[in-house]
Amino acid sequence: MVLLLLLLAFTIGMGLPLQAAINSSLRDTLKSGSVLAALVSFSVGTLALAAVGLLAGQPFTALAGLPRIAWWQWVGGFLGATFIFGSTMLAPRIGLAAMTTLIVAGQVVMSLVFDRFGWLGIPLRGLSWVRLVGALLLLVGAVLVNFGDRWLAKA
Repeated sequence: MVLLLLLLAFTIGMGLPLQAAINSSLRDTLKSGSVLAALVSFSVGTLALAAVGLLAGQPFTALAGLPRIAWWQWVGGFLGATFIFGSTMLAPRIGLAAMTTLIVAGQVVMSLVFDRFGWLGIPLRGLSWVRLVGALLLLVGAVLVNFGDRWLAKA
């Protein structure tokens, strides 16, 4: 089961550059800015989630609890919109590989911090030297993807 979940996470990761490329193309087709393309993308995502929720029998009556949630719990939607907007804007400017490696590196660094301190109810997980080396290798990979060709050209 864990292997299936890991494969799902990898597959979702593979979809992120595709999403950025599609949203960049959407922006070009609309002849608009990144904000409008992100709005269209987010709207389609909202409709898709509503449809899946209906099909899965989600208790939409639970939405009556919205007034009880903490202010910071609304930030997740803002961060999702920021990701969609940012990737739509960055993909054509810096390229998918550069954008994705930097996003993944940022995700790994912040994830290790969350795992270490258990912020926002995330289960505590140790911060071993092996995990730190793995994160360092990802950071080195991001630097190489973004600057390696320039360094080789100068050599």
